Amino acid sequence: MADTNAPTGAPIGAAAPAYGAAHEVKPLPFDPAKLKGLSEKLLTSHHDNNYAGAVKRLNLIEQQLGQMPKDAAPYQLGALKREELIATNSMILHEFYFGNLGGDGKASGPIVPLLTGAYGSLATWEQEVRQTGLSLGGGSGWVIVSYSPHDRAVHTYWAGDHTQNLAWGMPLLVMDMYEHAYAIDYGANAKAYIDAFFANLNWDAVNQRVGQARAGAA
Repeated sequence: MADTNAPTGAPIGAAAPAYGAAHEVKPLPFDPAKLKGLSEKLLTSHHDNNYAGAVKRLNLIEQQLGQMPKDAAPYQLGALKREELIATNSMILHEFYFGNLGGDGKASGPIVPLLTGAYGSLATWEQEVRQTGLSLGGGSGWVIVSYSPHDRAVHTYWAGDHTQNLAWGMPLLVMDMYEHAYAIDYGANAKAYIDAFFANLNWDAVNQRVGQARAGAA
């Protein structure tokens, strides 16, 4: 329960778990020297700078939120809350992204009937993912294949930044289309990067997410 006798300018709640700033950078779940078409330099830079930077930024934002005076102007809190969402989703989406790399790219398991049931064929689904990725090439954003408990189906979504996600959706497969995900290796050639992404997909990780999503929906 909040302390109603606290001074007006006292921090919101620096000791509360919500402001714990305890997020940790997870290591790459694969050997970055062994992926096909994605260099070790690219992958380690992406992980150590973009992903790790989001984790560190989120911890700092949480600390600042906990130290925010109770009489702070709403716009001050609102600005931090916006940045909190951006950093949180960046952290999570990067973890999904790296988590679905490191495989042989050969689709198998329960994700296949899910995709073919929704799109008619695996080739149709893949074409949509590739074209959605190309639509983001040269800019920023994500392609997110999500399971929706609302209709118990999968769908491919376009996200222009870290804040555009399906409500109640569970990401099954995530492709980073920010230029930092491919520029070191491919410059502006987003198509070649997408080819390399598909060649390294870890479908076992995707299938584990399918199981988690179905269990959560049940």
